[in-house]
Amino acid sequence: MADKERDKKIVPPKVPKPNYQMWIILALVAVILGISYFNRTGELVEIQNNRFEDMVQARDIKRLMLIKNEELVEITLKAEALQNAKYKQEIERSSPFGVNASGPHYKLKIGSIDKFQENYQQLTKNIPREQQVDLQFEDRQDYTNMFFNIGFLVLLVFGFWMLMRRMTGGGGPGGQIFNIGKSKAALFDAESKVKITFADVAGLEEAKEEVKEIVDFLKTPQKFTKLGGKIPKGALLVGPPGTGKTLLAKAVAGEAGVPFFSLSGSDFVEMFVGVGASRVRDLFKQAKEKAPCIVFIDEIDAIGRSRGRGQLPGANDERENTLNSLLVEMDGFATDSGVIILAATNRPDVLDSALLRPGRFDRQISIDKPDIAGREQIFKVHLKPIKMSKDVDVKKLAAQTPGFAGAEIANVCNEAALIAARKDKSEVEMQDFHDAIDRVIGGLEKKTKIISAEEKKIVAYHEAGHAVAGWFLEHADPLVKVSIVPRGVAALGYAQYLPKEQFLYQTEQLMDEMCMTFGGRAAEEIVFEKISTGALSDLERITKMAYSMVTVYGMNKEIGNMSFYDSKQSDYTFNKPYSDATAEKIDKEVKKIIDEAYERTKKLLEKHRDHLETIAKELLEKEILFQSDLERLIGKRPFANQTTYEKFTNTQVPPLKSEEATPALNGTEAKEPEPAPEVSGDSTK
Repeated sequence: MADKERDKKIVPPKVPKPNYQMWIILALVAVILGISYFNRTGELVEIQNNRFEDMVQARDIKRLMLIKNEELVEITLKAEALQNAKYKQEIERSSPFGVNASGPHYKLKIGSIDKFQENYQQLTKNIPREQQVDLQFEDRQDYTNMFFNIGFLVLLVFGFWMLMRRMTGGGGPGGQIFNIGKSKAALFDAESKVKITFADVAGLEEAKEEVKEIVDFLKTPQKFTKLGGKIPKGALLVGPPGTGKTLLAKAVAGEAGVPFFSLSGSDFVEMFVGVGASRVRDLFKQAKEKAPCIVFIDEIDAIGRSRGRGQLPGANDERENTLNSLLVEMDGFATDSGVIILAATNRPDVLDSALLRPGRFDRQISIDKPDIAGREQIFKVHLKPIKMSKDVDVKKLAAQTPGFAGAEIANVCNEAALIAARKDKSEVEMQDFHDAIDRVIGGLEKKTKIISAEEKKIVAYHEAGHAVAGWFLEHADPLVKVSIVPRGVAALGYAQYLPKEQFLYQTEQLMDEMCMTFGGRAAEEIVFEKISTGALSDLERITKMAYSMVTVYGMNKEIGNMSFYDSKQSDYTFNKPYSDATAEKIDKEVKKIIDEAYERTKKLLEKHRDHLETIAKELLEKEILFQSDLERLIGKRPFANQTTYEKFTNTQVPPLKSEEATPALNGTEAKEPEPAPEVSGDSTK
């Protein structure tokens, strides 16, 4: 029985399909080369009458063939004559196949057959009869040219057919030349069912509830129809890249138990006019035949962009025609029920408003980056196949990866397993996860990068400035790790922090963040009385934050409670929503905020100059310092704020190994960038 069960599980390997097209091409090429070799009349060396007379007098001719219908004489030389250098070199230059001993070798064009015969008799009258070469006559049809013409036509048609196959994606639906307008959607039904279920999707509880209702409607429609409810026609999954939109669609395919069509928005795009609209019509025709069913369009922004953007007057936009066809099929004059559309995009701002209205996409399901509880669930899913050590704390890993999407968490788990395997470990330990987080966030550690002693000292004081400024600022994020070990492409050092899980920021919090970011530049000026280029990313982040405070969040008294941010603005707009006088005032206020933050940071570091020196010297010696090292060197932080991990676990968090950071340029502090402002109701995220 065990052997039978084992035999059932063994799946025979798939035998690759033979490439018939390549064999046809090779056969045609071989036939053409063969005919060219055995029939090489066109490659014969053409000679004049005087050269022919010399050959006759020298007795070098073996055979003469007079082609009547072409008024041409083909000359074949004797074998001993072919050894003559003047003949051999001449024939080899004219033929790529070399000297053909059987001939013919030369050709002579004649004007009149009778006159040639008369002249030839005059040439050979003094030659003994046994040495004379008799003329042979032949009427020849030029089958070679006919074959080449037909062969060229066949190759042309075959090449065009191959080109159409390549442009339409090979075999299958839409693969043949006459099926170019057919849909390229992949169908998943009972025979090819998706294995992923809702149990494999973690951290998206609210989104799962929304799509579960669609699955329940397909399974038990009477539960909703008896109360007068109608099945939603479409659901749009919206969220940043890597948050699990496509994974959720796969889970719907695995749970629904109905035919599931899956394709990408780019599958409708083709170089031929009208093909995209034709494929949309064919897709819905197939879907209606399989109804009830689900159609999933990934990256729908490829065809769903707002109409009229960037289009020349009078131009025919193929993408707009495709979108119009999609709009009509989803909710038009003769729309049938039973086909549910699922779509995913990370660019909802560019979609056409007609596509987003109820009746087409009744629901817009937002899938954001997970919070600390969601990250814990996602870690548990991706850690199932990994052989872990007992010291791995999933809650701590979730706290150490704020802002991570599901795809990034999966990458961390995979990197940890690879690091442990590289070290020949029998199981993956917590240290491997710390190294993986460092690898994903900060980049590859440059152990062989040579830095001068002077640059290393500048980087040490720069990072110490960040550490001290953040340590004595109440609203700054808690420091986790500071390092002067080069990482990534251009980062000579970096500091890692544990950002809070919050969505609202007050003015004091933003000012403290700016002062902490200024810590590196201020420390360089205090210690060396010079500044370096290492603060590039710091200055970039500070400038963006200051302009956001003034122009987006209305946090400036001079400008007032005004926001010039437009969430629906086009990427190609060149108009600013304020006057030049207001722009000048904005620049002055931004500079004022930045100057105040810088002076405040300098005063703070001058007050704690001894702490700055202590941490910098320790960094030069050890290269990496953790939160526990800072507590040992300069004492505990004078603020009793709980970290996100402490709030999540209600326990005292041990010193963390690493935290999220973005590699900075030449010794700058690295931290999660501020998200783009998203205005939703009365709260701003």
